Amino acid sequence: KIDTITIHCMAGNLSVETCGQLFYRPSRQASSNYGIGTDGRIGLYVEESNRAWTSANPANDHRAITIEVANDGGAPEWHVSDKAMESLINLCADICRRNDIKELVFSDNKDDRINHRNGANMTWHRDFANTACPAPYLMSKHPYIAAEVNKILNPPTALKGVCQMPN
Repeated sequence: KIDTITIHCMAGNLSVETCGQLFYRPSRQASSNYGIGTDGRIGLYVEESNRAWTSANPANDHRAITIEVANDGGAPEWHVSDKAMESLINLCADICRRNDIKELVFSDNKDDRINHRNGANMTWHRDFANTACPAPYLMSKHPYIAAEVNKILNPPTALKGVCQMPN
């Protein structure tokens, strides 16, 4: 059962086609479910029903949908474009809907992330391997990504017939 999302950075400004071609090579011994280019286009590399080799952790990869995101800026922050961020948020919301994930929960606590405690269902590649992925920019955006996805999944309901009085 899919219950986790793991977001990666490409460490480069690759198109979805170029990223997919890298994963296509058997010598790469890595893959991802999705890739998002700086232009916001989304590529599907490995069907969600199949395991992608992305996180250096089979247990995580069996339960997670993994997403590689292109960077429009280089080291050390590896910035992500606004278009890529918007596509990432919309893709995460779509993944959650299709896999009955009611809420996307990020935790600053690694033990919560890797053990799925306290509702945490977003993991980092660096939780499982000695890597700088996701880079600082995407790391800092995880609370924002979760909040934006949850706004899509659970929009506020308007109160009918309620009039707000000015102060």
